[in-house]
Amino acid sequence: MVAGVAGGIGARLGLSPIYVRAAFLCLALAGFVGVILYVLFALLVPPDDGTTTPAQPLGAREQIGLLLMFIAVMLVLQMSGLWLGLLVWPATLVIFGLAIAIETSGINYEKSIAGIAGVDGRQRSWWIVVGGVVMMVAGFAVALSSLDRLAGIGVLAISIVAALAGFFLVAGPWIWSLVEDLRSERRARIRSEEKAEMAAHLHDSVLQTLALIQRSDDPKKMVTLARAQERDLRAWLFDEAAGDTETLVGALQAAATKAEEVHDVPVSVVVVGEADLPEDQQVALVAAATEAMMNAAEHSGADRVSVFAEVTTDGVEVFISDQGRGFDPATVDSDRRGIAESINGRMLRHGGTVTIDSDVGAGTEVHLTMKARTL
Repeated sequence: MVAGVAGGIGARLGLSPIYVRAAFLCLALAGFVGVILYVLFALLVPPDDGTTTPAQPLGAREQIGLLLMFIAVMLVLQMSGLWLGLLVWPATLVIFGLAIAIETSGINYEKSIAGIAGVDGRQRSWWIVVGGVVMMVAGFAVALSSLDRLAGIGVLAISIVAALAGFFLVAGPWIWSLVEDLRSERRARIRSEEKAEMAAHLHDSVLQTLALIQRSDDPKKMVTLARAQERDLRAWLFDEAAGDTETLVGALQAAATKAEEVHDVPVSVVVVGEADLPEDQQVALVAAATEAMMNAAEHSGADRVSVFAEVTTDGVEVFISDQGRGFDPATVDSDRRGIAESINGRMLRHGGTVTIDSDVGAGTEVHLTMKARTL
């Protein structure tokens, strides 16, 4: 990050550079030994020419050995008088604790510190960083000198405030960039999950349907497959309720899909509003509409069937229409129970009504009305 010393040592030892940097910071508290060692390494060690192979990561035993060696060095420095007070050991624990937390969290701290130093392309005023450091050092120094004097409580409070202000001046941008990194990572993860879900759905549905269309020689079958896939994709993209057969829109869509598959006639469905019918009434309405769709697809000779459902203030109305050959309802044989029982009878038993408007050569419209039952 500065001269490549910690990164080079870490690569040579098979250790993360953040722990080497933590060690230099701790040694800097012991008579600035860490600063001196860092400068010596920067001056005496030749730069990496790109041919050095990084060492294998250290095992647990080797890491414990290095830790014991570091503690021994710190104890030697303490006995030598190269010490800056009783806070060195607590500060050492804090520094290495932060190093472990940052390393295990996967945070790109080098990029964040580069933002603090203003070397990442963003404009930073150096006087803010220098002023923050000065305020922190002065605040902590005054706080330490005032701990043994009760009369210095006011000075202590001011120094703590100054130290905190300096900390936020220096570390504030880093904290903010850290939060932004976490947000960016979360957004990227969400986008990745959405892409994976989209890819899985396309593979399971759209791509398979396209393969079936390529192998089919029947234009009518191709249209049916494409319509069914279009309905499924629209439901998945825009209307989650369309895939739930317990809802009115989902049940009508399922019935239309069934009619298309059986008779190879496209059936378009439009539903306005959300129905609030009792379950038995909704089941009866959907069953009657399904029978009407089947009849239109099978007997009308039309090239498509349209279904329009609208939720009113007191119930639901469904229109099933085609522009086929039409018929005269009065001429339907009495033994044909499709209209009489599956449509009329079912609707009447649940409080609904049926109106059939058909002209020979002009098409047919079946109007189903189901008023919600009042208790």
